[in-house]
Amino acid sequence: MGAVADAIPPFPTVGRSYVEERLVGPGDTTPTGRARLDTIVDWLQAVAYGDVRDAGIEEDAVWVVRRTSLQVGRFPRFGERLTLRTACSGYGALCAERRTSIRGDGGGAVDAVAIWVSLDPVTLRPSRVDRFVDLYGESAGDRRVRARLHHPPPPPDAAARPWPLRAADLDVAGHINNAAYWQAIEEELGPLPLTALEAEIEHHAAMAEPALATVLADGERRWLLGPDGALHASFVLGPRSTI
Repeated sequence: MGAVADAIPPFPTVGRSYVEERLVGPGDTTPTGRARLDTIVDWLQAVAYGDVRDAGIEEDAVWVVRRTSLQVGRFPRFGERLTLRTACSGYGALCAERRTSIRGDGGGAVDAVAIWVSLDPVTLRPSRVDRFVDLYGESAGDRRVRARLHHPPPPPDAAARPWPLRAADLDVAGHINNAAYWQAIEEELGPLPLTALEAEIEHHAAMAEPALATVLADGERRWLLGPDGALHASFVLGPRSTI
């Protein structure tokens, strides 16, 4: 098991959890029929929003993802029916950890954990999460987390390639959506007949408009820079399997 998978805790067995079901559709997959990474991350966002809306707290905070660790044990495939389960698996003063599992009726298996920072919906400044402890504290237990980033900066000799971010990548917050960043990795992996993969992203700063970005590569690490050279996201790719 790689370092990315080691970062994923067991799914909580007590407390609140939320479940949704969905079908893998034709717009979700590569030509080989496997679900794309950006699609999977979009599902993670959707079920997270479904949970806070079901709990009636969607107006109480703005949640900004800081890190997502992803272990795809077997990629979901076109036509597969999926069950998505999510729960709070830890929290800190200003952030919470969300654990999500995706299981398909054809063997699809994805496990993910994400750190989300809580922002005040008026000031958009970090706000304490202890007001949600009554709702999520039981599933979180005594697991405490922090939003500190730990990926290294890119080396000066990292290979560079352009990556266009489009108006279609903007979301309701007016930022490039979290899932769109994964398309830069998917572009590299697309031709491979992948069955399994581990990967992790850290978000350093939001990008608020379409731009010609740059992807830097060094071994299994990637960095996404804006046109001014500012670092917006970093990736580490773990073990992967092909057919």
